[in-house]
Amino acid sequence: MISLLTINYLWIAIAIITFVALIFLNIKAPYGRHATDRWGKMISNKWGWFIMEFPALVIMPLLVFTGSSEKDYSSILLVTLWLVHYSNRTLIFPFKIKTNNKKMPILIVVCAFFFNAVNGTLNGYYLGYVKEPTTALSANIFIGIFIFLAGMYINKTSDKKLISLRKKSEGYSIPKGGLFKFISCPNHFGEIVEWVGFSIIAWNISAVSFAVWTFCNLAPRSLNHHKWYIENFKDYPKNRKALIPFIW
Repeated sequence: MISLLTINYLWIAIAIITFVALIFLNIKAPYGRHATDRWGKMISNKWGWFIMEFPALVIMPLLVFTGSSEKDYSSILLVTLWLVHYSNRTLIFPFKIKTNNKKMPILIVVCAFFFNAVNGTLNGYYLGYVKEPTTALSANIFIGIFIFLAGMYINKTSDKKLISLRKKSEGYSIPKGGLFKFISCPNHFGEIVEWVGFSIIAWNISAVSFAVWTFCNLAPRSLNHHKWYIENFKDYPKNRKALIPFIW
């Protein structure tokens, strides 16, 4: 039987291959500003987001609380942070965004559903069936919480600004303020920071694989967004990077 460690290593390898393919083949996930019907039948953006985020919201906590491992403070903390993030992503964010009746391909929803189901399963199974009890507070817990909350703040405030811009106009405009002063996609940057913080708290391979996947998935999308802004706005700030302030 394949071990959980092996599955996670394979999952990380797939993430890296996906990252390389998205970057070098210049593949744009066809939803949002890159939406196209060339990928098959479409579904409402709002319901697409809800469906594809739903498995993460349910599977991870279900495995943790039905598993045989002791439910210590660190497990409860990790499930709480997970639920805070995915409750917003599944139940709040999809119904706040202004999409002007835009749609996304069902294929993208299916792929994202699978992606979230795998990540939810790997993290839930580790905490529910593999994790050893944690008896003492350690530095990684406090560092991870700080990084996670900082990432969540960046992600949510950036999303709020983008949603506000869409409410004020029918099309897209140049976002300004906050980390938008330095990068095109602080919402993506914040989400990556979140899951890095989560992996530091969890300190296990399943959480690390999710953090790696988050970067490998969102970094190419950030580059595509950045190129789109430059192509569509002649006055787009020249010093603004795509994802990482001052660097990339």
